[in-house]
Amino acid sequence: MSGNGSIAVVGGGAWGTALANAVAGRHSVTLWLRDPEAAARIEETRENARYLPGVPLHPGIRATADATALREAGTVLLVTPAQTARAVLVRLGPDLRSGAPVVLCAKGIERGTDAFMSAVAAEVLPAGTPVAVLSGPSFAADVARNLPTAVTLAAAEAALAADLARRLSGPTLRLYHTDDVRGVEIGGAGKNVLAIACGIVAGRGLGESARAALIARAFAELMRFARHFGGRPETLMGLSGLGDLVLTASSSQSRNFAFGERLGAGATPEAAAGGKLAEGAFTAAALVALARAQGIEMPVAEAVADIVAGAERVDAVVARLMARPLRGEAE
Repeated sequence: MSGNGSIAVVGGGAWGTALANAVAGRHSVTLWLRDPEAAARIEETRENARYLPGVPLHPGIRATADATALREAGTVLLVTPAQTARAVLVRLGPDLRSGAPVVLCAKGIERGTDAFMSAVAAEVLPAGTPVAVLSGPSFAADVARNLPTAVTLAAAEAALAADLARRLSGPTLRLYHTDDVRGVEIGGAGKNVLAIACGIVAGRGLGESARAALIARAFAELMRFARHFGGRPETLMGLSGLGDLVLTASSSQSRNFAFGERLGAGATPEAAAGGKLAEGAFTAAALVALARAQGIEMPVAEAVADIVAGAERVDAVVARLMARPLRGEAE
């Protein structure tokens, strides 16, 4: 199953650092960063000042840029952006312990291939490498400060999912487990796109009634999408779908919501990004491409993709959505 008790966290951003802090009390943790200078600075100061200022690094964490340090880890958490996951796995694959489970913690769909993260991992990792997916309502700052948080971990082998959930859970981080990998992936990736839509509504000042309607209809289309690709409805109704959407639908702590909020206020996509990563901006086009190829209606996701691409203005998209033919709510 998950081998020895040591854990490697690949990715030294806010979420990677937060997860490292959350599990370090029970395991020896290696936090791997690509940049040697950043790794040395974190190791010396015991703080990731760039991404989590003011949050002390747990004493049980070792920060390093040496990939060979990953070789003894019994479990690897990949906490890099979705669009870099393939390159990171290719680079680090030879240094991962044979049989060590790789837990994918990014929420997205690969641009260009329209591949889910588990498919990317299966393509580039050695055959037989156990792969799991972690997703759910979680802000890095909350997890890093040991505030109560619950997320979902999925693996195709139910016993592996249960084992990893047990090992990674702690006093303030609770993991539920499932074998519905695709449902968890879709919930995490899709909610990023829908959070942008909610931010646009807020930034445009369209009101709380509009936001509530948007959440309900957007979630309905996410359920349709997930069902078509084999995700289970109960998974989408849980932490990795509805729970995550509730968290990010109204909070500027969410990069995706904040990005949408700036779009709604009139910023260009480039200006709205502000140099920060909003995974939903990359995922929107891939989500829509997959939906169109399968004949799945996703008008809210299409609206977000059009706005992010600069193809349409917010007011035109809102008018288009409001002018759609009337239909039964279950359709």
